[in-house]
Amino acid sequence: MSDTPKVIDPRWLDQVTPELVDAVRAKAHDGKVTCPVLRKLAEDTGIPYKVAGAAADSVGIKVHNCDLGCF
Repeated sequence: MSDTPKVIDPRWLDQVTPELVDAVRAKAHDGKVTCPVLRKLAEDTGIPYKVAGAAADSVGIKVHNCDLGCF
């Protein structure tokens, strides 16, 4: 595991809202959220996967069990 902090692409981070961060936090358990759960959240809210991933990254939530490499 790297000690280098993850760089979040500003194109996606600019689209992250406080409401989205709250929604991601609500889906996370022990600082993690699964890829299918985050994809569903993105689809349900009509945002790109990358924006949902940026929201998770911005608050230190790790995405795991990623099937498609979206995040």
